[in-house]
Amino acid sequence: MDGRLKTFLKSRFPALVPLLRRLKFIGTSPQERFAKIYRRNTWGDEDSSSGSGSNLAQTEAVRAVLSSLVRELNCRTILDIPCGDFFWMKLVDLDIDYIGGDIIDEMIRDNQHQYGNSRRRFLRLDLLQDELPKVDLIFCRDCLVHFSYEHIFPALANIKRSQNAYLLTTTFVHRDRNEDIPTGGWRPINLQVAPFNFPAALRLIDERCPEAEYRDKHLGLWRTADIPVL
Repeated sequence: MDGRLKTFLKSRFPALVPLLRRLKFIGTSPQERFAKIYRRNTWGDEDSSSGSGSNLAQTEAVRAVLSSLVRELNCRTILDIPCGDFFWMKLVDLDIDYIGGDIIDEMIRDNQHQYGNSRRRFLRLDLLQDELPKVDLIFCRDCLVHFSYEHIFPALANIKRSQNAYLLTTTFVHRDRNEDIPTGGWRPINLQVAPFNFPAALRLIDERCPEAEYRDKHLGLWRTADIPVL
């Protein structure tokens, strides 16, 4: 659809916006959607091709506590999925074996070339269906917020099926309801309310998001065994 026509329809018929968003993704796989976002830098952050949530300002609080949490949990291995462009994670002092997983082939190749070493490797992994490596902690930040329900549920089932010990993932703690979106969009989700209904988190890490409307953004820690069967 021509860009001017979409702009006109959005301005004159705002109720059509959700439909237009869904039409944009018809017939494309999650891999195709995220690869297109990456290649076009659709999220438009000046620092990170993974979007503003991966710039230094928005990851400051996470960077300050992630190393100590990993040590506290006695983790020796971590799977960071999706790892994105590794922009901020490269600054975290992790004295463990690190695996970065993502669905975008060229991103994985670039990361492996720039950052791979004997204790850090990057793998092309589809969170929805690929068998996940055996690790102590799955770190899944800013991922499920981009998935439709159709894709969140298989992702969580795959994480649970891995039988890895812990999941650390994004949740917005003050939201009392969730909504569905097409995969490739974005919205906040609270994993402790329907339709996910997670139990209370073992730990909540306040990301101290600088955007006022998202101040409730946290990382929640759960045992993967406690993820509800959805």
